[in-house]
Amino acid sequence: MAKPLKFRNVPTIIGAEKYRSKREAARHQDLLLLERAGEIADLKREVPYVLAPGVKIEGEPRARPALRYVADFTWEEVATGLPVVADAKGMQTDVYRLKKHLMATVHGIHIREL
Repeated sequence: MAKPLKFRNVPTIIGAEKYRSKREAARHQDLLLLERAGEIADLKREVPYVLAPGVKIEGEPRARPALRYVADFTWEEVATGLPVVADAKGMQTDVYRLKKHLMATVHGIHIREL
């Protein structure tokens, strides 16, 4: 029997799309319906944002890569024209809370949790 994943998420496949959890898969299906209804536009998945550039730390053999946050979904609200960055969260880890804070500080973007 397979060991359960750390946060008890269940990877899910719908058609050709692979999702990290049932929650993410369900939210994407909901968003696709909203896009078809014309309420949202330009729906995208797995959109990366750089929070801090890569850096070479003295004494380390290799440079550290950039610190990134990958949004589960982004779209534009048709009624307001405003962009939305969203995450299908089941559990908020310390790392996620830090990245959420950096998204607001660095990019001025407040993540919507679905």
